[in-house]
Amino acid sequence: MYRAAPRLLAQAASAATRTRRFSTDLPAAATVDEKFVETWKKVIPNIEPPKTPSAFMQPRPPTPSSIPSKLTVNFVLPYASELSNKEVDMVIIPATSGQMGVLPGHMASIAELKPGLLSVHEGNSVSKYFVSSGFAFIHANSVTDIIAVEAVPIDRIDPSLVQQGLAEFNQKLNTASTDLEKAEAQIGITLHTALNLALTG
Repeated sequence: MYRAAPRLLAQAASAATRTRRFSTDLPAAATVDEKFVETWKKVIPNIEPPKTPSAFMQPRPPTPSSIPSKLTVNFVLPYASELSNKEVDMVIIPATSGQMGVLPGHMASIAELKPGLLSVHEGNSVSKYFVSSGFAFIHANSVTDIIAVEAVPIDRIDPSLVQQGLAEFNQKLNTASTDLEKAEAQIGITLHTALNLALTG
């Protein structure tokens, strides 16, 4: 039984890949839920039915047959758009699994971001940001969407304030008496350590 397990798992995996398609392979076009519209018109015939999110979808760009020379990056925050359809050579993101380099033609994946340094490489210039958290969505068509909760260009961070904050949170951890105080101090230490590493690394 156990000897046959790897062979059976391999067969199941290959069967799944033959039948299941990536979401990036499927066309994303505006669709109308006919059943919903029909029911709506029966109940409220005088008012037009509301538009659903699928009505606003634009067709997804096709996956190129060859690997493009540039990676298209969208980098957004809740309050601003840092990069929009920017063509770059590479982006390095601070994923929870470690630093992750994304080049054109990268396989489709999703990565959770941890506090750390995000760098955008375009020719000889490198733009660096400190991100607090978020997600990176890497699509098969060489488009990467980075959504961060907070991000600051690295040159706007004061190293002396980072060192001061790290010392304060270390002191808070040493004097903490409750689990809540310890947790808050540990979060502050983790964040300031990541900030310090981003500035010195």
